Amino acid sequence: MKIITTLIAAMLFSTLFYNQNIGLNLTLFSLLTIIVLGISNFEKLKLRNTMILMSLYVLTAAFVFINHSALSIIANCAVFFSLVGSFSESKSSMYVKWLNGIYSSIAGMFHRNFEADTETKKVAWHQNIDVLHTVKIIVIPLIVVIVFAVLYKNGNPIFESIIEAINFDFINVQWVLFCVLGYYLFSNIVIPVKVQPATDTDLAKGNELFSKEPLDIPTLKKEKQLGTILLGLLNALIVLYIISDIAFLMSNNNFAASVLSNQVHNGINALIASIIFAIIIILYFFRGNLNFFEGNKTLKNLSYIWIFLNAFLVVLIIIKNAQYIDSFGLTYKRIGVYIYLFMTMAGLITTFFKVFKIQNLWFLFRKNVSIAFFLLVTCGLVNWDYLITDYNITYADSIDINYLIDLSDNNAIILHEKKDRMALKPNQSERINVKYNNYLTDLRTANWQELSYDNLKITEENTDYEYTR
Repeated sequence: MKIITTLIAAMLFSTLFYNQNIGLNLTLFSLLTIIVLGISNFEKLKLRNTMILMSLYVLTAAFVFINHSALSIIANCAVFFSLVGSFSESKSSMYVKWLNGIYSSIAGMFHRNFEADTETKKVAWHQNIDVLHTVKIIVIPLIVVIVFAVLYKNGNPIFESIIEAINFDFINVQWVLFCVLGYYLFSNIVIPVKVQPATDTDLAKGNELFSKEPLDIPTLKKEKQLGTILLGLLNALIVLYIISDIAFLMSNNNFAASVLSNQVHNGINALIASIIFAIIIILYFFRGNLNFFEGNKTLKNLSYIWIFLNAFLVVLIIIKNAQYIDSFGLTYKRIGVYIYLFMTMAGLITTFFKVFKIQNLWFLFRKNVSIAFFLLVTCGLVNWDYLITDYNITYADSIDINYLIDLSDNNAIILHEKKDRMALKPNQSERINVKYNNYLTDLRTANWQELSYDNLKITEENTDYEYTR
């Protein structure tokens, strides 16, 4: 049953992707993947982690069709590897799921067939198949028949005409090769495997930090004293910086672009250094037995204050970036600043819980990797080119029209719809029309595998979307 499922999936894979651009095909492939994994691993479908990842996979697949953006495709692929890794070992951390998913997709079949453990049985759908005998009964008779057909061809003109009439042009070798590629992929993931050392280590490592007896009280007192002085001075320094930053923000509301740009970028650079040092310092002092020392309350409180002040510094950068966007519009870099600030805040929060709940470094790594993964999935659900264009035309005080034109075709329709709201130069108006018309041509000439949500907007009955001259 499984080998038949794999063969059918391979042919569908080739039908979906051979000589096609990404579109509806990736969405259908996502659904096909879930079906194949579900048939082969039905019991694992009921697991909570697997069900969550399956839901995310379907969601990102739908938004590949809706948004048709590079980021939504990347998010879908990331969830694909996570889902395959979850079928391999659902209890593992997110980064181990990625590792197992990638490894299974590339080398799963080889891992199962050439595993060193001789006591491990081969997967069920290989047990009753004699591969060498199967090759013999297909290849040897085929070669012999071809040889004799060539011999008989020279001895009989009627038989020769019959042979020459046989035409194999209908066979598309490249399509067949795509089938082979699809068969290889589905053979790898049909029963996902795991990288044993990494998976076992991950499952064996908990998040809780334990004390190492006995406590060296004199040494811990010295470390606490050093940490208290250091964090006290750093807290005073960051308070002074925050006060001066607030004074700058309140001094003038009309900043030049260069001033706002420098403030945001310099603030980000300062924030990077500050957060890295903050986390390193806190992790150093709370790496071991100092967590269990009764006299560490002052040091812990200073650490909490240090984390809070860094979080407040994040808020100030958010305000500056918001002012920048309000005046000069959205760009990918400015959105990227928000994404970085979100991850920075997540790092600070997880560091707080690491100290408060006495967790180890595995806790920090696992939580932040999972947060980054879900952030990627969330960002993949947004059509950023459309959002940037709509926001800038509607709200921004100053619009970089050339920047909007240079974005992907995802904003071609809205850019054309709202071009009358912008003060365009003749060449800019022409570029928008060319971009719009080329996009409509691409949509209307797309094969069914390449369809996206925008195709639903340009049906023949919809007169709102016509070619512009």
